Amino acid sequence: MKKLNIQLLLTGDELMSGDVLDTNSCMMADILKQKGLVFNRKVTVGDNLELLVQEIEHLSQDSDVLIINGGLGPTIDDKTAEALALVVQQPLEENPKALSQLKKWCESRGYELNGPNRKQALLPKGVDILHNPTGSAPGFSINHNNCLIMCTPGVPSEVKSMLQESIMPVLDNINPGAFTQVIRFQVFGMGESSMQKTITEALPDWPDNIELGFRAAFPQVEVKLTVHDKQAAQALPHWQTQVEKLLGAHIIGEGDTQLPQLLVSLLQEQGSQLTLAESCTGGLIAAKVTSVSGSSQVFEGGFVSYSNNIKMSLLDVTENSLNEHGAVSEPVVQEMAEGARKITNAKWSLAVSGIAGPDGGSPEKPVGTVWLAWGQKDNMKTQKLFYPSSREYFQEFVACAALDLLRRELLGIKEKPFYFTKK
Repeated sequence: MKKLNIQLLLTGDELMSGDVLDTNSCMMADILKQKGLVFNRKVTVGDNLELLVQEIEHLSQDSDVLIINGGLGPTIDDKTAEALALVVQQPLEENPKALSQLKKWCESRGYELNGPNRKQALLPKGVDILHNPTGSAPGFSINHNNCLIMCTPGVPSEVKSMLQESIMPVLDNINPGAFTQVIRFQVFGMGESSMQKTITEALPDWPDNIELGFRAAFPQVEVKLTVHDKQAAQALPHWQTQVEKLLGAHIIGEGDTQLPQLLVSLLQEQGSQLTLAESCTGGLIAAKVTSVSGSSQVFEGGFVSYSNNIKMSLLDVTENSLNEHGAVSEPVVQEMAEGARKITNAKWSLAVSGIAGPDGGSPEKPVGTVWLAWGQKDNMKTQKLFYPSSREYFQEFVACAALDLLRRELLGIKEKPFYFTKK
């Protein structure tokens, strides 16, 4: 079966100048790939009407589907509708369906539909409206040069929901019979190269008709097994099992599973509460936990104890431990975790203390050194890790490692994680 020739036109001066990074095309390509579809070409132009007209005409002559991303906003530099009207030689007119969507969006937020917002309903005559589930700008489509042209907003959250809910069903209808099956694992604690090496060495007879892919989205890595025919799909469960055995407890779940959501869910299932004592992460662990809906059921509270004085006065860390071992040490994180647990009376506690850098390290404790403590009363575990990197990456890794270690504890996993010995 012939695959659809899909091309992408991105618009915006901010993309050309580098003020905004193009993350939309990566996200859109990933969604398409789950259906076995890819972009054959990607073109980026600024907010230049003449260039937009030229590119729309040129790309539509050589594609089955052209997705235009950006330029649907209410300001004068949003030119997609105007450019498309010139290409299809139709006048701009106020589209009743688009206007209705705009009014509902404004009313739901207590806004009054003003002149600039109303501009978003001024579309080429004859277009079909593509529902935008989350934003104000209606999407729209029209056929030209035997190509289906679909226009989407540039806001990432809007184009993502629109692609999933409004565009993919259209592509399914014009590409019937296409078969793609994807299994996605979320992995924490192993890098892409380590996983590739592990799988390649253990499974040298990996079949050609099952695609094995990795996508790093720090701090997690997504592993994907993809097939495009039903014969390969029959063999997929076997190879899925092999990958699961090799990666073990580093797999935190399938699909879009994220560590904070998983940990909150486990705590809810066990009816347990958690408290935190953070130094080097500055409250990042608490922010991750409380980003999850329902976390109030399991999160008692947290403490950001940066200074030694606060560690002593608030968490009952002893002056002797600080003087003898330093703030980044096993005794101190143990006392931080126990002090936080006593204050909140939570069953589980987590504590971290480290050197995020770029300054503050020493030969004995270089930048990237961190001690973690996790567990419950009379059963507190500790681990020293070394993760030399930028301050931002260090804090992100430490926060997620803390969540992962408690996840393993809650699940009774005895297997030691790869990052205990490897960066």
